[in-house]
Amino acid sequence: MSRENVVLGLGGTVDYEVEWNSAIIEGLIEDFAIDAAELDRFVPVDSERNLIVAILAHLRDGVGGEHFITSSDTVKTFASRFQKRITLGGTCVRAGLAMAKLGIPSTLHLVSIDDTVRRLLPASCTYICSASADSTDPHLIVQFNGGATVRAGDIDLRADHPNRIIFTNDPPNTEMVLSKELGNALRTADAFLISGLNVINERSVLDARLATLGRELQNLPPGAVVFYEDAGFHHAVFAPVVRDYMADTVTVYSMNEDELQAHLNRPIDLLNAVDVCAALRELHRLMPARTTVVHTKYWSLAYGNNARRWRSCLKGGITMASTRFCYGDNFTPADYEAVGQGPVNALGAELAAELNQQLGADVECLPALSLATQSPTTIGLGDSFVGGFIAAIIGQEQRLNDTTENANSVSRKSAEGQLLAQ
Repeated sequence: MSRENVVLGLGGTVDYEVEWNSAIIEGLIEDFAIDAAELDRFVPVDSERNLIVAILAHLRDGVGGEHFITSSDTVKTFASRFQKRITLGGTCVRAGLAMAKLGIPSTLHLVSIDDTVRRLLPASCTYICSASADSTDPHLIVQFNGGATVRAGDIDLRADHPNRIIFTNDPPNTEMVLSKELGNALRTADAFLISGLNVINERSVLDARLATLGRELQNLPPGAVVFYEDAGFHHAVFAPVVRDYMADTVTVYSMNEDELQAHLNRPIDLLNAVDVCAALRELHRLMPARTTVVHTKYWSLAYGNNARRWRSCLKGGITMASTRFCYGDNFTPADYEAVGQGPVNALGAELAAELNQQLGADVECLPALSLATQSPTTIGLGDSFVGGFIAAIIGQEQRLNDTTENANSVSRKSAEGQLLAQ
């Protein structure tokens, strides 16, 4: 299989994953004299103090997010206080890393490169890159486990669920210059992932990149799947611009529960079938994509025409994200298979059954898996979902193009026909 069967874009990152330490956080609260009334998820992150304010607000509200930070120096200063891992990030890169675990190669579209990227990318992930020189602008990723507590001054917080917050200041990704090699890479692609447009901070740049994408998409062969993964926009006014463009363009428009609620500007009860049905219908009126995918901690679904086409892809996404949750980067194909055979989340299964009954052929909803681990990974779960989803698309393409499989399929259908005739 050619690497160009899967092209994953549009930009990767170098990540500083800090290890949560409540004692250090509590010390910083005291050092900066932060009180509970100040906590705000949307405070401008222009200092280390406000960085801590934003982190605490996310912990209080039990949600993840992604935010612009005014200086990479603040990232480095904060990260230096904790144990940290240096990893590769960006939706396209993490999706490619997940697919590589299953032996599926890909071509990554990158907008920055350095020796860390060259060293950590597996051989099955080749890349094209628009950068003319090396650069490093690390992203800060803070994850907290369910049960994490912070108690200092009048602040008393406990996380009900694990989650992560991302802080970035990354000029190459902000500019998102597209490689001149992208069109050629797309000519033989079965699937193309678009992600990363959420960090662009100028409307003229966004318009130019969307125009270029429109031209390059014409190079795709008939039947290729174009998959868009939504994300938290650093400038909220750009979200509807990209939303409207992608809804008219892509095969699959994908998002997590945070992005679903951001589009509708209201909270959604993820375990209430009536509320979820209303949310899907409202979202479709706002954004009439061919197929919308929503992935959450309880369930994942496809909504739109021929939704059941995506059943195996949803299963692949759920399994990949679940495997990463349990094993982080260090999982094997055997781990992936074992996790996929595990029990389902009971609450998610109940919601999925109700939703499938209420919406019929317009939806395919599968429950999440029931997972137990002492050291969950919350970073990159959505990216891994994307990798698992696209891996299943490629698996379908391989089966369709496999003459042995096709011959077996014809033989089975012939035998079934003979049995029916008897």
